[in-house]
Amino acid sequence: MRGKWEVVRLWVLYCLLLSGFFQGGFSAFNLPRPPWKKQSNFGSSVVFPLVGNVYPKGYYQVTLNVGQPPKPYFLDIDTGSDLTWLQCDAPCVKCIPAPHSPYKPSKNVVKHKDPICASLHSPANHPRHTPDEQCDYEVEYADHCSSLGVLVRDAFPVKFTNGSSIAPPLVFGCGYDQEVPASEHAPYTDGILGLGNGKSSIVSQLSSLGFIRNVVGHCLSGQGGGFLFLGDDVVPSSGIVWSPIVRESSEKHYSLGPADLLFGGQATGIKGLPIILDSGSTFTYFNSDAYKTLLSSIKKNIDTKQLTDAVNDKSLPVCWKGSKPFKSLIDATRYFKPLTLSFTKAKNIQLQLTPEAYLIHTDKGNVCLGILNGSEVGLGDVNIIGDISMLDKMVIYDNEKQQIGWVPANCNKLPS
Repeated sequence: MRGKWEVVRLWVLYCLLLSGFFQGGFSAFNLPRPPWKKQSNFGSSVVFPLVGNVYPKGYYQVTLNVGQPPKPYFLDIDTGSDLTWLQCDAPCVKCIPAPHSPYKPSKNVVKHKDPICASLHSPANHPRHTPDEQCDYEVEYADHCSSLGVLVRDAFPVKFTNGSSIAPPLVFGCGYDQEVPASEHAPYTDGILGLGNGKSSIVSQLSSLGFIRNVVGHCLSGQGGGFLFLGDDVVPSSGIVWSPIVRESSEKHYSLGPADLLFGGQATGIKGLPIILDSGSTFTYFNSDAYKTLLSSIKKNIDTKQLTDAVNDKSLPVCWKGSKPFKSLIDATRYFKPLTLSFTKAKNIQLQLTPEAYLIHTDKGNVCLGILNGSEVGLGDVNIIGDISMLDKMVIYDNEKQQIGWVPANCNKLPS
């Protein structure tokens, strides 16, 4: 379900399924909602600590409380998809091992007439349903992992940085059937926290209720952990590199548009590489031509007296070993040059990738290339900047101003 299920899941496919799975006393009607008034006191954020790392865990998770009384769930954070879903006992048809018992719905199914239901289904895969029928969903990721279920609405208790607390009813997926290919390794979480810009995302829902601005960001620590924030209260007032979000009419991804790739400050010949940022991918992926060109540049730069191929290390496809095992990643980075992505649709905007942003240090004392060939995992010409290349940076996705920003940051310290 993300790059963490060892590939990347990027494109989210929403398709409507037949209703009628739920029988008996699980009737389809909305959870009664208190009379939430649209707020106008923007300027606060919700900050969540994160747990996880790029290697060896392969994902970052957040703890969210759901329901009344609230119960904790661990969710894999994913800016590459919109819908949040939890494993659900409705009953469970196929649930995978998880840290908590599946969520139990209680007469809180979202109806087909709800605008969020409509936002998940295109007219082409939108068979006729009566307005009061339940809203089914299926979300399928590029690594062929999937979740099938029904939309529900329940309370999400949160505390803002200004000290206030609320528990608004938000819509999410109640997943009763999860599929994981045998070749994949599922993260040990209760579901996915979709942070894209679609109407179904949690940040969009909180924004539409007037509690926060439609801004989401993360700060992933290279030492493990970090933090996630919803709203713009913790965004620094200066020092951020901003670049416009470049979108096709039907595209929902956080795309920075085309970029040229430099290695050690020199042109590689890789031009116009369309770049997408995705916290749902552990590693960074380039298309086949770009990957092969970059790998060739790296190998030409390596001093073979200092580094040789570590063919017995299967942590990632390409690994190197020194004359003796490296004690840390820093010990090996001096043998590699930085990468630069220079965006062509924004003047003088570059994303600098130090060796720490594209290498991992394995338990065998070797270093491996954390940039992979996306064409080999079905991504075609899509190029993804994953967690490894966003470490120790605050990355801000501003859906209101349609821009993405990044700035070096201490991700080990939660913002106050």
